[in-house]
Amino acid sequence: MNSIKFKFMKITKLMRSALYVAVLAAFGLVGCEKLDIYSINAPSDLQNRIDSIAGAKPNTGDTTNLTIATAIVGAEDNSAAWWTAFSDYFTIPTNKLLHMEFINHSSGIGNWNNWNLAVTNLADRAAADYKEYFVLRSDAYGWGGKMVNDGYAFDINMITQNYPDTDGDGDIWNDFRTTMQGARVSIDIDHSATGNVYVTATAVGTNGTKLVETYQQPVSATADIVAFLVCDGSHFEMKKAYLIPSKVTVIKDVNPVSIAIVGAPSFVELGNENFWVNAKATVTYADGSSAQVDSTDISFTVIPDMTTLGVKTVIVAYNKTKQGTFCKAVSTYYTIEVTNPVVSLKVTTLPDITKYYFYSSDPILFNTAGIVVTATYSDGTTGILPNETLQFGKIPAASGSQSAVISYVGATKTVTTNCPLTLVKGVSQVGANNFSSGWWTVFSDDYKVASGSSKTFTMYCYSDNLANWHSPCTILRKADKTENGVVRMDGFGWGTGYGTATLTSDWNWDIFQSSISGSKVVITVTNNGNNTADILYNVTYANGETHFQKYAGVVVDSSDLNCALVTEESYLVIVE
Repeated sequence: MNSIKFKFMKITKLMRSALYVAVLAAFGLVGCEKLDIYSINAPSDLQNRIDSIAGAKPNTGDTTNLTIATAIVGAEDNSAAWWTAFSDYFTIPTNKLLHMEFINHSSGIGNWNNWNLAVTNLADRAAADYKEYFVLRSDAYGWGGKMVNDGYAFDINMITQNYPDTDGDGDIWNDFRTTMQGARVSIDIDHSATGNVYVTATAVGTNGTKLVETYQQPVSATADIVAFLVCDGSHFEMKKAYLIPSKVTVIKDVNPVSIAIVGAPSFVELGNENFWVNAKATVTYADGSSAQVDSTDISFTVIPDMTTLGVKTVIVAYNKTKQGTFCKAVSTYYTIEVTNPVVSLKVTTLPDITKYYFYSSDPILFNTAGIVVTATYSDGTTGILPNETLQFGKIPAASGSQSAVISYVGATKTVTTNCPLTLVKGVSQVGANNFSSGWWTVFSDDYKVASGSSKTFTMYCYSDNLANWHSPCTILRKADKTENGVVRMDGFGWGTGYGTATLTSDWNWDIFQSSISGSKVVITVTNNGNNTADILYNVTYANGETHFQKYAGVVVDSSDLNCALVTEESYLVIVE
C-alpha cells in the first residue's frame, strides 16, 4: 500500500440500543414518520451541537441538478494510488445539502481501498489558500487538514458506523470489503448555516447489506465548502449529484454553566500591565458541550492593581448563550504575581536531551523537556521561570560544543542565557528538521536483506511528540517496490504479509507519545529464509528507559526482500 495516509485504526463501536430509543422518542414527539436526527450524543461535542429533525425526502421543489464531467473516477483496474485520482469538485453553499450517488469498486486488498471524501475550503487544490477541513474514509476513519488551524477541529470520535459481522467470525472488516465491492453509495453532505457539516454515507451492497457511516464537525457558517471523492486502489461510477436545502435547523439554545481559564501568566514584571497575555477561556454549556470564547467577549469584573508588587486576583465573567444571546453571567478567577524586573537568567537544571545527532545543515529545534531556568530579579531574589514565559532559540547544525540561546522578554529589556549542548553528525537522515515531512513523502534508501540474514539500523528519532505514529516505520518490500508490509514503532501495521504477524511489546502507553523525541532506536530486520521476516525495535528514551516492539512472521519472499524506513512529522538521524 504505497503513499497512503494511514493512522492508527480506531474501530468505532456499533450504535447502542440507547440511540435507537432516543430516535424513537424523537419520532413520538414530532408525530412524523421517517425522520432523521442529525445530531447525536457523542463523546466529543461540536461548537454548536444541534438538536434538529429533518424530513427524509429532499425538497424536490428546490433541487439544483449538477453536471458530472468525470463519469468514471480513477483507473478501472483499481490501480489509482492515493491522492492521484479525484472526482469533480462540488461546491456547497451554506444552508445547502449535496447529494451524490455512485457505484464503488475496489481492489479488495485493504479496507481503505474504497471511497474517500475530502471536504475543503476551495475547489483548486493548487491554490495557495487551499485547506482541507477533513478527509473521511469509508472504513470509519479520517483525519483533519489545515483548517484545524482556523478553529475547525476534526474529531474522530464523531464518526459512527453500523457495520455488521455478517459471517459471525468476529471480524467486521472482511464483510465490509465484500459488501463495498460494487456497492451503490449515496453520500449527503449537509452544510448547515449553524456552522457545521453533517455527512451521512449509505452503501447498499450487491449482497443486500446496508452500511451507514456518519460524521459531523464545525465548518464556516458563511463561506462555501467543497466536497470531492478520492480514489485509493479503487474507482467510482458517478451516477448523480444535486443540491437541495439544508435539513438542519436550530431548535434550542443553552446557557453557560462555567468558565475556565488556561494559559494565564503566573507572573508579570512591574511596569507591564498585561495580565491576560496569551490566556484562553473555555465555556461549558448546560448541554455538556464546551467552546473556546474570544477574549473580547469576556468581562473583567476585578481588574488587578499592576502598579504594586505582590499576588493579584483577576475575576473574569462571560454572559452569552451558546448562540450568542446575552444571559446570566458565569465567572471564575485566577491569580498573577507582579514581580521586580528580571536582570539575569541561569540554567539550573539541564534538559533531558543535551546531546543531539544531526545530518542536515538546517537549524535544530531545541527540546525543552526537563530544563529549569532560574531568574534573578532586580532586588536580588531568585525564582524559577515557567518555560512558557521563555523563548528558546534553535541549535546550529555543527559538530562539537554548541548552545541554544534562551531569552526572557521583560517589561523594559530582554535578558538571555545559553544552554550548553553537544552535537554529533550521523551518516544520513530521513525527514525535515522542522517536523514538516508529511506521510509517505520521505524515505531512506532501500536495503537488501538476504535470506537467512539481518539488517540493523541505529538511529535517533526527533519528533513533535503529537502522535504515536510520529516515529519510525519499517517497509518490507521487493526490489520492484511491491510491498509485503509496513510496521510502525507503536505496534501497528498493514500489508499483504502483515495479517499473520505476531506482535509483542512492553510499552507504557501513558508515556509513549511524550517520550519519542530524542530516543535511540535500533531496528533489526531478519529474513528468516522461510518466506517470513521479523522486525524488532529496541528503543531507549532520552531518560534512559528502555522498551521493545517486535513483529514476528510477516510473510515475505525470502529470495527478494528489501527494507526501508519512512516517518512523518519527525526525523530520523541514522548513525550506523
